[in-house]
Amino acid sequence: MKYTPVQNYINGKFVDPSGSRKIDLISPLDGNLLSTVPLSPAGDLDTAVKAAKAAFPSWSRMPIKERVQVFFRYKTLLERDMKELALLCSEENGKTYNESVAEIEKCIELTEFATSLPQLITGEVLEVSKGVECRTEQVPLGVVASIVPFNFPAMVPNWTIPNALALGNCMILKPSEKVPLSCARLALLLKEAGLPDGVFNIVNGDSEIVNAICDHPGIEAVSFVGSTKVAKIVYQRATQHLKRALALGGAKNHLMVLPDAKTDMTAQNVAASMSGCAGQRCMAASAMVAVGDVDHIIAKICEEVKKIIPGENLGAVINKESQQRIESYITQAEKDGARILVDGRNTVVKGKEKGTYVGPTVIDHVTPDMSVAKEEIFGPVISILRTKTVDEALAIENANPYGNAASVFTQNGGIARYIIDHASAGMIGVNVGVPVPREPFSFGGWNESKFGVGDITGKSSIGFWTKIKKSTTKWNPEAGVNWMS
Repeated sequence: MKYTPVQNYINGKFVDPSGSRKIDLISPLDGNLLSTVPLSPAGDLDTAVKAAKAAFPSWSRMPIKERVQVFFRYKTLLERDMKELALLCSEENGKTYNESVAEIEKCIELTEFATSLPQLITGEVLEVSKGVECRTEQVPLGVVASIVPFNFPAMVPNWTIPNALALGNCMILKPSEKVPLSCARLALLLKEAGLPDGVFNIVNGDSEIVNAICDHPGIEAVSFVGSTKVAKIVYQRATQHLKRALALGGAKNHLMVLPDAKTDMTAQNVAASMSGCAGQRCMAASAMVAVGDVDHIIAKICEEVKKIIPGENLGAVINKESQQRIESYITQAEKDGARILVDGRNTVVKGKEKGTYVGPTVIDHVTPDMSVAKEEIFGPVISILRTKTVDEALAIENANPYGNAASVFTQNGGIARYIIDHASAGMIGVNVGVPVPREPFSFGGWNESKFGVGDITGKSSIGFWTKIKKSTTKWNPEAGVNWMS
């Protein structure tokens, strides 16, 4: 075992869980044992909430200009330790080192945004009557929780940590039990940056802790990122207990490719979108809708995909179960009559035979009723559906229940605008394969890809992590009283 057993992080210290349940943490890269992960009982969450509640009064009363100084230092520490953090991310998740570096760079960008929050929550003030002043200010909620997935061990936690804490809340983080090492390392960096004990806490576990977070009366708000099935459960359970909830689910993102698209640029973007992070991201291109005659572009896509080599510039999928599930989708599509242009099944990387790899896969002549066309595969697989018109392509995109992203590849600005206006998705790309907005623009989808109001990052997140306090003051009795005072 390469690392010591994973522990919870409560009140500024790593502590053992009170229970004995645990699972092995296996690296997808090579199948080696990294550590063991505790599956904490609900009582450990109580301990963490008590620590956060105790820390909240002093942290929330600190002026935000002082709170964000922690995140200026945290940003510097992320930059200092980028190589170490990227290696750890790659080791526990399976993505390539370069993808992990990009993930830490995104963490830095998210933290930069948090340092700008004092300029974004200045509040409003107005003299509404002679000598009578109304004022609004954003105040923190209290103890909040963030439940994060395996596919971005560092970035998704940083979707919530900097903003929620800089705005004055205290947090309980529940990492994925598949990738807990990066979150633990982030906790150490936050402490080194000067974050007071108890403001940030980690409780490791499985569904028992997720349910306990949704039910706990001491937690005011819950964010979740994961599958749509679980996102619905978390949203319903948390709101049933009168909490704020924002739950991000899965996706089935469509790239619409028109004959006038730039061949090389389109092929490179499509290949990168469907295979980046081994396809294990909710913004990956999962389906391509070929509008008209684009066979020349499909041929070029296959050329680009064949340059993506497992174990070199393509990482592993998270575990054996995922590997088998992804390959079963490919096999079923073949049985259903689709044509496999590039086949990534049965991939073995020399020297890493116990790693869990799926090669990039391109499936053509997919029909809308096939499972590969409808369901989130979460692997380096793209399904090509064919249509004659843009409206037919939009009908396919809008018929899918998800709504994270959609993209169009064309040189026609009018068609691009038409698709932006008519695609039922929260994030749209034009000649962009992964249309993730950069800060301060927020991340968030529509439909079955998101449950709750607002987005999880950017300026939109301020409304989720704070509540508005309104005050009306009058200091001049000589002004008399009217209907506004």
